[in-house]
Amino acid sequence: MGLSVIDLQPYLRWREDSLAQTAAAAAVDGSEESSKEFNGLVAMELNDEGLRSSCENVATCLRETGALVVKDPRCSSKDNDEFLDMMERYFGQSDALKRKQERPDLHYQVGVTPEGVEMPRCAVDKELQQVMQTLPADARPHMPTGPDPKWRYMWRVGPRPSKTNFQELNSEPVVPEGFPEWVELMNGWGHKMISAVEIVAEMAAIGFGLPRTSFTSMMANGPHLLAPTGSNLSKYNELGYVFAGYHYDLNFLTIHGRSRFPGLFIWLKDGHKVPVKVPEGCLLLQAGKQLEWLTGGECAAGMHEVVVSENTQEAIKAARNSGRSLWRVSSTTFAHIASDAVLQPLGHFAAAAGAHQYTPIHAGDFVEAELAAINLKRAPC
Repeated sequence: MGLSVIDLQPYLRWREDSLAQTAAAAAVDGSEESSKEFNGLVAMELNDEGLRSSCENVATCLRETGALVVKDPRCSSKDNDEFLDMMERYFGQSDALKRKQERPDLHYQVGVTPEGVEMPRCAVDKELQQVMQTLPADARPHMPTGPDPKWRYMWRVGPRPSKTNFQELNSEPVVPEGFPEWVELMNGWGHKMISAVEIVAEMAAIGFGLPRTSFTSMMANGPHLLAPTGSNLSKYNELGYVFAGYHYDLNFLTIHGRSRFPGLFIWLKDGHKVPVKVPEGCLLLQAGKQLEWLTGGECAAGMHEVVVSENTQEAIKAARNSGRSLWRVSSTTFAHIASDAVLQPLGHFAAAAGAHQYTPIHAGDFVEAELAAINLKRAPC
């Protein structure tokens, strides 16, 4: 069972044309209302039936499978490869050098998270463990025996709020020494990934019958994170070895570029387990828990794990024979709702059958509770 591939270019072209028209109108009119429309605070009218159908397809994918694959002309394979090259060099350093960027006091939300820190959700969530047992044997996740043995680097993307009640979630990024290209490359790739999420979020809102900016307005100044993981395949390469235990993502939408090693498996809403193979030049998106909250449970957060598979082992052998890095790097970005925004079912989703389970909560409070559950938010000493 494959995932739908949706080309974002037609919507991007319509959006750019519409913004150009509203900019021209604002320049001639000079009125406050025209300026608001140009700034994206007033929804642009989408009358193209083909584009509307594409938006409905995005919404359907998120509702029925929790995942989709998109093609965004602004996110090239070259950009992804340059990012992976740098992160392979970073993760290939000694543990002591990497730990200089460790910030446990900031809940590991900037800088590096060493292996053996983050607890997979399935290891601490009894309800999730019960769900795992209900899945067919051939679709059942691996049960990890301890913390994830992966490294991760958290890099803040985009502007931070001038005032927030959640300072630890909106701290300045950490820059490692010895990587002069770091800031430009991380900001460049991270911005492109978040821009792709914003387009998907607009299309999803239209497809759900909500105002176009329903989601993106809540994403403004959110604690978005370019968050690549590094898994050491020269050290951990046994079949079935778990790098990231069965879990959902706590954020709004997660977007991945291509990895050079397979191993990511996702579960569709109907329980099917799917090995992920992102086509060249494409990006994978998954619904996060914040989207589930905003849709009253109609878009369930996508479950996934990363394990060493037979295909992973074949890729390890090929990389070793060609002298390439044996670090499996994910090109993952977490798009968030702003920390001070309130999570609650939007519009008609407030009448969804399970909406009562999603009571209003500040996104920052929700994130901190989730981080505490997986051992990233530590109690004060």
